[in-house]
Amino acid sequence: MTTDPTCFRRSIDGFGEVHIRPVEPAKDVGLLHDWVTRERARFWGMRDASRERVLEIYEYLDSLSTHHAYLIHRDGHPVALFQTYEPAADPVGECYDVRPGDFGIHLMIGPPDGGTEPGFTATILDTFLAFVLSDPSRRRIVAEPDARNDRAIARLMRAGFVPGPQIDLPEKRAQLLFLDRAAPAG
Repeated sequence: MTTDPTCFRRSIDGFGEVHIRPVEPAKDVGLLHDWVTRERARFWGMRDASRERVLEIYEYLDSLSTHHAYLIHRDGHPVALFQTYEPAADPVGECYDVRPGDFGIHLMIGPPDGGTEPGFTATILDTFLAFVLSDPSRRRIVAEPDARNDRAIARLMRAGFVPGPQIDLPEKRAQLLFLDRAAPAG
């Protein structure tokens, strides 16, 4: 008997069936290593990581109750990786005044199978945010992409995030962005 690990599912007209499941480090390490070591993932900070190091990182993440990693699938194929965290339990929480209900995110769109698809990233981000906000205790979403990642910052702002200050984290200079639960997604 197999158990479906899906924790969120959404059928989107004209797009397909999207489901989200937790990362299973040992099972997913090949995919994760492939994605995080590509040039397009340079802001993820793992370009030179070995397969063993990627496994170690995601096993550690999996051991925490405050940090989680998920894969987003479209019609059964993995298309994005995202991580969530409680800012008070993360170095980012030392760089700004964490509010009750703050919830942190990281999102990486996987490499495209073909050319670009208009609206793809917006649809994936919208689904990801719907999943995150399905918990009513999450009042404000916090993102902190690398301050040099203009595309990610612009995409988050189109989704309704508002820029905060830039902060210095151990691995990068980051741009804080916030999305209040009441803010409209774009």
